[in-house]
Amino acid sequence: MSNDMPLTLAVNWLDGRFQIAAEALAARLQLPVLGDLPDGAGLLLELDDEGLSLRSTEAGAPGAIRVDFVSGAMAHRRQFGGGAGQMVARAVGIRGSIRPSVLDATAGLGRDAFVIAALGCEVTLLERQPVIAALLEDGLQRARAAGGEVAEIASRMRLMHCDAIAAMGAWQQDVPQVVHLDPMFPHRDKSALVKKEMRLFRPLAGDDDDAPQLLAAALQLASHRVAVKRPRKAPAIAGQQPSAQLAGQSSRYDIYGKKKLD
Repeated sequence: MSNDMPLTLAVNWLDGRFQIAAEALAARLQLPVLGDLPDGAGLLLELDDEGLSLRSTEAGAPGAIRVDFVSGAMAHRRQFGGGAGQMVARAVGIRGSIRPSVLDATAGLGRDAFVIAALGCEVTLLERQPVIAALLEDGLQRARAAGGEVAEIASRMRLMHCDAIAAMGAWQQDVPQVVHLDPMFPHRDKSALVKKEMRLFRPLAGDDDDAPQLLAAALQLASHRVAVKRPRKAPAIAGQQPSAQLAGQSSRYDIYGKKKLD
């Protein structure tokens, strides 16, 4: 987004069939609908036949993004991504027959959580930004409706729209063995997809300036380990130092071990 563009967000629909659902979404998120804004909006949450998407109206802006677990990049990763050898799988402790329960406290668009669930783990997803949570909820609903393997994977994913620090501090459910964190950070990843998402999401979510508090809450809650995704050359989050690291080409995981997974 350009710096001089006001961040105005509105809900829109591309076909009258979606008007009622779009207006209900606008009411739930306390957002205007596009038709009520004479000057338009900088960002649009749009409903169409493919579900919910977020796009910028800025000239030359990247295309819309949506959560799609059924086809495209996530389908390819599910089939050819490397299974338990993927870095995220190793980071949360998946190996052999070990499938820990995982809390993804910074769910975003749910890609890492989907990979973890696809490998057999039960995953609870926390997302505090309401627009991102709405996109993720829509993607999960479509995945469950798709049937087959994708629906089975989605059945192991449970989304909570909440502030992760507060939720972990007052946790009343089964204690997760592993907490996965991927705080918002000035990513160096050069893929077009990441650039597109950061361009749309950063005005909404900003950076996670409370990452140290997020890590502290995760360390307090997790029974076995915390896995924190970071850009490869970024410093560790302030606070307790990691006990191990896993490094990839553009990112790494800082591992905070508490107890051996077995």
